[in-house]
This record gives sequence, structure tokens and C-alpha cells, in this order.
Amino acid sequence: MKTHKNRQFKTALKSLNLALGIALCCSSMAVIASENVPSPAQQRPILFKGATLHTVSHQTLVNTSLLIDKGRIVSIGSDAPVPENVQVIELAGKHIYPGFIAANTVLGLSEVQSVRATLDVAEAGAINPNARAIVAINPDSELITTARSNGVLVALSVPAAGQVGIIAGTSALVQMDGWTWEDMAVQAEVGLHIYLPFMRFNPELFPAPMEARLEELKKSTAQRLKTLEEAFEMAIAYRDARTNNAALPIDVRWEAMLPVLAGKRAVFMHAQDVAQIRYALQLAQRFQLKMILVGGADAALMANVLKDRGVPVIIAGVHKLPVRRGADYDSVYTLAAKLAQAGVQFCIARGGSEDDAPNERNLPYEAAVATAFGLDHDEALKAITLYPAKILGVEDRLGSLDVGKFANLLVTNGDPLETTTKLEQVYIQGRLIDTTTKQSRLTDKYRQKYLQKSATK
Repeated sequence: MKTHKNRQFKTALKSLNLALGIALCCSSMAVIASENVPSPAQQRPILFKGATLHTVSHQTLVNTSLLIDKGRIVSIGSDAPVPENVQVIELAGKHIYPGFIAANTVLGLSEVQSVRATLDVAEAGAINPNARAIVAINPDSELITTARSNGVLVALSVPAAGQVGIIAGTSALVQMDGWTWEDMAVQAEVGLHIYLPFMRFNPELFPAPMEARLEELKKSTAQRLKTLEEAFEMAIAYRDARTNNAALPIDVRWEAMLPVLAGKRAVFMHAQDVAQIRYALQLAQRFQLKMILVGGADAALMANVLKDRGVPVIIAGVHKLPVRRGADYDSVYTLAAKLAQAGVQFCIARGGSEDDAPNERNLPYEAAVATAFGLDHDEALKAITLYPAKILGVEDRLGSLDVGKFANLLVTNGDPLETTTKLEQVYIQGRLIDTTTKQSRLTDKYRQKYLQKSATK
């Protein structure tokens, strides 16, 4: 009898746990689902008249017309014929810029850091070349609407390494609007991401006795680098074996690395200091990889090598402290200017962590800081538009106001690198985008609250 009651109690407890789990899942989904509705495809041509066009790729055009249709830029200037059913938007005194491209984010993969169910940034284990960021994108993310509200219209969504990861997987380039990840995909698979471990250790960071701990870290780093090199060797062995015998079983991990070994897909090496960058260059040369450096805090110290080898740099944040105590306070602020002066291809992004995701909207202000420390203003604008498009291989569709490219546009009342500038309209492939966010809705809500209270006094 007692056993029967225990079974009934356990059954009831399981049912309660299941009900609570479902309720929590539903409440979590309600929290993370954006209220913004994706816009339908462009219905008819739109003619913007009287605005100043900042083409980025060419000169700035004052009081000029821009015609867009079927999601692309059709013509620039007043000489082109205008369709009969065109929608005319007068923009005298306004400015039109191409949408910004965030080249190092976890947008769509991270939402609420304190809610584990909303995080899908990293796979378990060290070697995950078959992981694809695109299939994990959450189109309902509130962070997507927040980013686009300040001009970030396209983002590279990057898989993270986690605590032990080395090869994290393949990134995806997505636009900031769509019902599904298929709708959002600009390029579903962009490049393979590798996170290099720290190779230099500051003894001052470790309490005494520190020798044992330092030795342990050095051994761990050496083992991780060995694991990385062995992964490439195994991928090469797999490629050769499959070439000789197509009937061999497919291994999805090494299959995902074949485009990398063939030079058809870039390898994004996440590295900051000189030792990491030097190792990344050696690895790329050894396995004939098409390398892109991400982070590159010390990239200016190796600018000549990076230029000679044609390695682009994605600067992972300008709003950062120096990587070492003895460095100049402005070493990160001046990095973009130094790379530009050295002729190294670069673009400006943000840190790419879960902490950075809610603030990807601040991307233009990262570029603004670089202008305050020596980078030409036009170069700074290119560093978040045309240059990331070139590095990511989509300059034929994005990055500037040119005929044939996607109509990804920003309408502003001034320079978007200035915090006082207001973003008035946003278009993604010709679709007018809702720029309200959770923050703006809460602002409107509580403004009404205090207005109503004031009216009753």
C-alpha cells in the first residue's frame, strides 16, 4: 500500500514538473519573441528625391534622386526614366546611407544571458567544423530589432568556442528582417571559425606559488594547438581517402572542412596578440588556408606581413582597453588608422560576445572613436559598410549605394557616426522596416503613465 502511494506521489510530481516546464518554456518564448512583424516584399518602385546620397564607393551626391525596385537600386540621378506607379518620397535636407554591416556578432544565437534556453552560441567539445550558425538563428530575437534600429541591417552571426572549443563551426551572413532563417540568409555559410588559445601569460595575474599553474596552462595550450593541427591533418587524410574511394562513409566533421582545404571558404582566425597572430599565419601558410584575422589587437605590429599575405583584419571592437599593461592607452583606438596607413584591408566590428549582442546598435560609434584617433571619416564609414562587404565576399550586393545592389538604406537627418543624429527610415531590400524596439515601446508606455498622472493632479 505504501509502495502504491509512493508511485502515485512520484507520478503526480512528474506531471507537476512537466507542467511547470511547459509553462516556463511558454513564458520564455513570450519574453524573447519580438512584437515586430517582418515586412512584405517591395510592392512598387520607390523614388527618393532631394536627399544627399552618400554612396561610400564613389562621391557624395547632393540633392539627388534614388530609384529602387524589387529590392534593388535601379538608378541614381534625375536622368533615368521613372515608372508610372512609382511612390515618391521627398527627402529634401535628409541624407541616405547604405546599411551598416556588423562583421562579428552572435545576433540570433544569444538573447538573455541568464536564461540558458535562449543561448545557442557554442557546441560542446573542441572540434565542431560541421556546426552551422544559420540553422540556429532565432528570427524573433529582440536584439535583432534593437540592432537595426540604429542602422545595422546585416550581420555575420558567428559560432562561439565555449570553454574548450577550438574549431567552432561556420558563420552565416543574415539580414535583420525575416520570418525564418531562410528568409534572413544573405549567405548561409561564410567561413570556418577557429579560436586560438592564449600563448602568453602574465605571472602577475597568478597568486604564489604560480610556477605550477603557469606550467599547467602552457601544457594545456600546447595540447589544444596539437589538437587543432591534427584536425586539419585528419581532414586532409579524409579528403584523400574519399578521393580514392568514394564509397567510404561520410564524416560530417571532415566533410565540412573540404571547402576550406580547397580555398573556397575562408578561415576566420580569432587572435589578439602577436604570438597568436604569428601562429595563425603559420597555420594558414602550412595548410594553404584563405585567412581572415578577427580581433587583431596587435595587428599593427605585424601590418607589413598581413599586407604582404593579403590577410584582412576584422577589428573586434574599438571601445576596449589595451591588451597589455605596458601598451599605450590609445593602442586600440588608433588600430584602424594604423592599418589604413599600412595598406592592410580591414573593417570595424564589435567584440562578438554575448555581452556585446545587446549593443550591436553601437557599431557606428565604434567607427566614430576611430575617427577621433586618426582614421579618416570616409574610411570610418567604409569600415562598417563597404569594407566588411568586401571581406565577407558580398560587395556585389551590399556595402554601398550602387546600381544593382540591394536597396539596404538608411535615411537620416545627419551623420550617422554622431550620437545626436536621428535615424528616420530604414529599408532592407526595398522594404520599409519597423524600427520600434522593446526599449522604445517601454519608453512610450511609461511616458504615457507619467503624462496621465500629471494630468490628474
